[in-house]
Amino acid sequence: MKVRDILHRKGTELFTVTPDASVLDALKLMSEKNIGGVLIMDGQFLKGIFTERDYARKIVLKGKNSADIKISEVMVTGLITVSSESTTSECMKLMTDRTIRHLPVVDEGKLVGLISIGDVVKAVIEEQQQVIQHLEQYIAGA
Repeated sequence: MKVRDILHRKGTELFTVTPDASVLDALKLMSEKNIGGVLIMDGQFLKGIFTERDYARKIVLKGKNSADIKISEVMVTGLITVSSESTTSECMKLMTDRTIRHLPVVDEGKLVGLISIGDVVKAVIEEQQQVIQHLEQYIAGA
């Protein structure tokens, strides 16, 4: 299965904030949309990502105030991205090797989606169920 298949199923709606947004603004959006991370966009340009993990490590544990900190001060930059043609196996390897939970999907320099580890695991499970079903049909027909 490829990333394009995941995006087709889950949709390509993106939730973003600008670099000058406060951490509190990002948290409100994450809570409202029930998501674990937001992308930081400056116009059409992907600048970074901010996740619940970043909040815990960079704000809460350091005793900072979410309303006073700009997202640009704590976002993760230098993002690892995938294309819509990447496979679930490639994504799983990247996420495991780099210990990340979100992968922005970029095609021809344009952000087209975001997938999470949950999306990838769900796709892998579906692939495995299909293989099992085909094998059962093959064995039953043999």
